[in-house]
Amino acid sequence: MIKAKMVIALLWITALLLAGWTLAQLPVAEIGARLSSVKLNDYAPWVLANIAILLLSNYRWWMLSKAVKAPINFWRLLFIKQAGQSISFITPGPQFGGEPLQIYWLWQSSKIALHKALLSLGLDRFFELWVNFSILILGVILLSVSTANTTASWEHILITLLNVIGLLSLVGFILIKQPQWLSQRLNTVAHQWQTHRYLHSVKTQWNLLTDDLRCCLHTERKILLSALLISLLGWAGLFIELQLILWMSDANTNLTGFLLIFVAMRLAMLLPLPGGVGTIEAAIFWAFSYLSLSMESALTVIALMRLRDAAVLIFGLGCMAGCRHITAKTPAHSPS
Repeated sequence: MIKAKMVIALLWITALLLAGWTLAQLPVAEIGARLSSVKLNDYAPWVLANIAILLLSNYRWWMLSKAVKAPINFWRLLFIKQAGQSISFITPGPQFGGEPLQIYWLWQSSKIALHKALLSLGLDRFFELWVNFSILILGVILLSVSTANTTASWEHILITLLNVIGLLSLVGFILIKQPQWLSQRLNTVAHQWQTHRYLHSVKTQWNLLTDDLRCCLHTERKILLSALLISLLGWAGLFIELQLILWMSDANTNLTGFLLIFVAMRLAMLLPLPGGVGTIEAAIFWAFSYLSLSMESALTVIALMRLRDAAVLIFGLGCMAGCRHITAKTPAHSPS
């Protein structure tokens, strides 16, 4: 128990230090100056677009939780999602890191069986990643056949992205069509620890997870299709949000220019830096320089994006504190 509390305390200290470091890297003075030049009534549609994106993303996970028979209150799930997202934002890597805590909160505070928590989160992340990379691939293809004669090697980028989505599709195929094959491979690797009680529990959870996955695929196809459509709606929201930012920054460009800015930013987010600090800024300056757009507009875009990130991060840390408080009051239980 003492070790567990020490680990939790260490995680909190690390999270807060990383959050402080991330916020400290932002050009606060420049952000303030640029934001003051934006009219107040221009913020309303931008704020609403961001709220809609958050709610759509959470709605997809909520639907997938229902599909695997793991119902949970929509708003509690939103708190868990944003709490985990705050960890993912401040840890190095392409938006990963908070998933273990999200699973823990689902299991401990919401009393969802461990294998169902894993399955609902796994399905949500799979939909998110597969659609994200598919949209990014489409953007790269459009840029490669457009008039954008940049220094970027779109063909090499496209090959890399195709490899990633191919790997994702292969993993999905194995989980859906050949779960027993994967289970046998895992059993072979861990044969010498077969009598260990924790390993036996892991094996049991895996079998339950694959059974629930097959059941979901056969009986909840409408929900899975809806999850795909919600993912696409979320991307429509992201496009609208970026267009609103460009409009607020007086950065007028054509479709090719919009795609160039969008793809450059999304690729920068894949690099292993907390919150994409530095990489996103560099991508925006590069795209704006190529498109001959003013650097003042680029700075305003960066200011608006970092204001959004700071607001979401602070909200997520508040959600994390709430999840921790609820979990502390919930009696511990064993996996089921």
